[in-house]
Amino acid sequence: MVVERASQQARVLVASNRGPVSYSTADDGSLTVKRGGGGLVSGLSAIAAGGSGTEKDADAVWVCAALGDGDRQAARRRSDGRLDPSDTGGQSVRMLDIPAETFSAAYNGIANSVLWFVHHMLYQTPLEPSFDADFEEQWAAYKLYNAAFAQALAEDAAHGASVMVQDYHLTLVPGLLRAYRPDLRIGHFSHTPWAPPDYYRMLPDAVAEEVLRGILGADRAAFLTERWAQAFADCCVRVLGARTGRNEATQEIEVVLEGRTTRLGVHGLGADAEFLRERAGRDDVEERIGMLRKQIGSGPDGQPRRALVRVDRTELSKNIVRGLHAYRRLLEDRPEWRERVVHLALAYPSRQDLAVYRDYMTEVSRVADEINSTYGTDSWTPVVLFLKDDFARSLAAYRLADVALVNPIRDGMNLVAKEVPVVSDDGCALVLSREAGAYAELGDDSIVVNPYDIADTSRALHEALTMERHTRAERTKRLSTAATALPPTRWFLDQLEALRAVTP
Repeated sequence: MVVERASQQARVLVASNRGPVSYSTADDGSLTVKRGGGGLVSGLSAIAAGGSGTEKDADAVWVCAALGDGDRQAARRRSDGRLDPSDTGGQSVRMLDIPAETFSAAYNGIANSVLWFVHHMLYQTPLEPSFDADFEEQWAAYKLYNAAFAQALAEDAAHGASVMVQDYHLTLVPGLLRAYRPDLRIGHFSHTPWAPPDYYRMLPDAVAEEVLRGILGADRAAFLTERWAQAFADCCVRVLGARTGRNEATQEIEVVLEGRTTRLGVHGLGADAEFLRERAGRDDVEERIGMLRKQIGSGPDGQPRRALVRVDRTELSKNIVRGLHAYRRLLEDRPEWRERVVHLALAYPSRQDLAVYRDYMTEVSRVADEINSTYGTDSWTPVVLFLKDDFARSLAAYRLADVALVNPIRDGMNLVAKEVPVVSDDGCALVLSREAGAYAELGDDSIVVNPYDIADTSRALHEALTMERHTRAERTKRLSTAATALPPTRWFLDQLEALRAVTP
């Protein structure tokens, strides 16, 4: 294939499904833009400011997909999809106007309904999955979607540029891009867990191989924890017959297939302490703290009730329903906590275009209502459930929490576990699932649970609620230190530096 090169070539490129900005259409037809945050935004901003030591503003570009009608309208302003720098804070962003049907099949059909389910081990296997003709059409769309990204990156990259491809949406891009541009340094980062071989092989054989070969097109594939990196390596051995070893200099796992070597890095994304603490001190957060304190109220002894907090998207892997069942078990087994604790459950909508997610959100509400009707009194609501996203309220809950419950059945990292101790006012006991990636860094100072075990989680909640205040404060300090060890900008730049150290 012949690649048409852009007139302006980038030295650093990031590719992700979602970009740093999103557009919506106002009633009068005009476009409004909203800027996002996170590690990639912070990292590219650091490059634009000279943070990597060599780049200039024009040397970095972000390639992303148009997610909705507003994005598509913005992407069509120019034939190449480049956005107005005044919308992006000066960053160079190219938004791909992939046909809506192709995007939906790739994003909802494959990325979110197959690859996400495999890596989070969410399938109810007696009934699903079934890889039929619909799947084959969706997989063809996923390949087209990945090919569009590979084409754009090949066009925009300067000779020897570093390309950082993000996540399960774009697993085929490294291999496709390698074929187009063997001169590039290509990295891939997985923000999810990686399934163990026996579960991963649930995928059709050809698809399982194609995904692995796609990522192995990278010079360096990185993960949030050593556990997920090892699982990927194990899949490469079992599915592809690859060889693995350790790099003598870096001690990173290396996967060797057909003469090519891909290094596997580990970069445990941390919380952005500076941003969180500044944002948590603003007036809107203080206002919500006052509102939450009123909803928590005081117990029969006149003392403020304890606050048990969870903050999650209503995502199947977050295990919100079992968390509610564990709280109900606490109230059943230990009646001394009745009227003395309130569960603030901030469960925000996620992927509501998929029926299984809508059904899950309905079940969260049903179980919360059932607990309240069983145990609630005129002066006490056991579960205060919030279903509308509100970042200021999330930060207020973080600050107030006596106990934070983070019990996913499987999670690549889980930044909530890292954010709570950073902004906690008086120290917070963390009840943490051993299946969260954050467990690798935070497990020693958390109360660790098996996320499937309701009785065990209930016991852990009691232990957390009865933890001495000074112990809670000391643990919170250590948790905060561990949680901020690799802040977003450093997380991004560490990957870039490690990628540049690899010879394509």
